[in-house]
Amino acid sequence: MTEAIVLDRVSLWRRTQEEFSYDLKRTILTLLEGKYRKPAKKLILDNINLTIQRGEKVGIIGANGSGKSTLLKVICGILQPTVGSVRVRGNIAPLIELGAGFDPELSVIDNIVLYGVMLGFTRQEMQKRAKIILEFAELKDYAFVPVKGLSSGMKARLGFAIATDVEPDILILDEILSVGDESFRNKCEQKMQDFWKDHVTILLVSHSMELIQNSCRKSIWVNQGKIEAMGDTEQVIGCYMKSIH
Repeated sequence: MTEAIVLDRVSLWRRTQEEFSYDLKRTILTLLEGKYRKPAKKLILDNINLTIQRGEKVGIIGANGSGKSTLLKVICGILQPTVGSVRVRGNIAPLIELGAGFDPELSVIDNIVLYGVMLGFTRQEMQKRAKIILEFAELKDYAFVPVKGLSSGMKARLGFAIATDVEPDILILDEILSVGDESFRNKCEQKMQDFWKDHVTILLVSHSMELIQNSCRKSIWVNQGKIEAMGDTEQVIGCYMKSIH
């Protein structure tokens, strides 16, 4: 099999909220008073070693704040690791945060074209695909509305519709199926079945153990920035649930 994603000894330190709020005036005053201390940084990912093969469907589980979404952002290139290396083969369609990657001032249809162009498609190809994407997202009447005018559910539908239509090599889904009404979630799950049978590599983050178990043979449990367990989904979920109870 071909390796799609390889993380080698990846660690990430990020600034704490205290450091973000450290404004220039406050810094100068504390320097003059001799009271300055460097704001702390927090270790978010700790020595992650991970290899995902092309076509694998991998579930990622863990408590809130465990580092799951940060791990996805490092894989996507949104965040650069402090230490270690990340190698990705193929184009990625990430659905990590609602509205991430959209320009809020541009219309829905312009964002469809822009998203596709960023993934390597031509403007003409994306204009041809736009009608199908709008129909799937149930946003035909909003084609020329700025994205900032959409609800969170609409943005989720738009993101999912684009990402699954452009046929990426790697599809990353972070709790995306927890948004929207029941009928759209069913439609998303049906669409994803096509990817499960294909060569597309999928990383699925969800708090739904049932969804992970039904969708992924392999899973990863992330705990406090480390990979606590990795392997057969049933066994990994068992370890995770045991830790909770």
